[in-house]
Amino acid sequence: MSEAAQVRRWPWILATACLGVVALSATAWALTTVLRPADDPLASSEHVYVEIVDGEVGASATLNTVAEWSQAPVAANQAAGIVTSVDVAPGTSVVAGSVLYTIDLRPVVVAEGAVPMFREIGSGVEGVDVRQLQQMLSDLGFYRAAVDGKAEAETTAAISRWQKSLGVDATGSVGVGDVVFVQSLPMRVTLDPEIINRGANLAGGEDGVLGLSNSPNFWIPATEAQAEMLAPGTSVQVNSPAGEEWSGVAGEQVRDPEDGLITVTVSSADGGSLCGGSCDQIGTSGQTTLTSRIITVSAVEGPVVPSSALITTADGQTAVIDDSGRRVPVEIVASAKGMSVVSGVSAGVRVQVPAPQTASD
Repeated sequence: MSEAAQVRRWPWILATACLGVVALSATAWALTTVLRPADDPLASSEHVYVEIVDGEVGASATLNTVAEWSQAPVAANQAAGIVTSVDVAPGTSVVAGSVLYTIDLRPVVVAEGAVPMFREIGSGVEGVDVRQLQQMLSDLGFYRAAVDGKAEAETTAAISRWQKSLGVDATGSVGVGDVVFVQSLPMRVTLDPEIINRGANLAGGEDGVLGLSNSPNFWIPATEAQAEMLAPGTSVQVNSPAGEEWSGVAGEQVRDPEDGLITVTVSSADGGSLCGGSCDQIGTSGQTTLTSRIITVSAVEGPVVPSSALITTADGQTAVIDDSGRRVPVEIVASAKGMSVVSGVSAGVRVQVPAPQTASD
């Protein structure tokens, strides 16, 4: 080989040697990168320490609850004439002998009975309706004989005494429009204001006496998202008009096929009346809207830490890191609004949380 040829080969030899060095360096870097343990993100991230304190964690949402009494006709008026007074307020609980209204100044009284008033009751009349009238007179203290359904002298005398107490003529017989029989008493009633109102002219036969349900119906009108947090059994705290708190639970959900709105029923957890003995706070006409607190996470007491302090270890455990760098296993009891109640650690321990991010970060 000539000297000139040897001179031409040196650049190639040098280039090949450089490539070999680069390849060996790349291989060494790759091996180092693959075999070196990954950096601990907790060790490299910025953090601060907060002290665990005893407290309470819970969550709730505020929605409206609607209350409304259901009403149904329970008795028909049989008196003809002008309504001269209305003697019961809507929703009044009436008993045997209560005056509901007056027609031409003559009282119309309520009594208990399965058979409606259909005829005049006087001397010699017999039947179930007579027995019902005798029972009312007995309950009021005007009749002391057998409740046998026979209008004899004792019955007519009791009718006369009762009529005197009402301030009407003591005839000893009861007109067909003087009494309305309802299935059971006591009962909350209201008079249909479209039918029985002061000055109305009645002909008889009008379904003007309405009975109310034992307690109002309560429900929450909800959207799809709201209904998701109102699973059956969810606690609902209803604020009454007088400032009381009625405890209930969410129940059945019914979707309106037209507008998609979901109705969630609310009832007492024990199956009784949600409003208990305070149902008279709910107006008997129309709907009453009440604010309610939906308990999405029941309040739990215990050691409270920011949820950001919780980490998951390699073996799947939940833990916190104390100010000595030790990982302390804990169990989450409840979480809400970025805070958690945990067990396995006590109040007073300082734990690590990520440092707040600044605007420049």
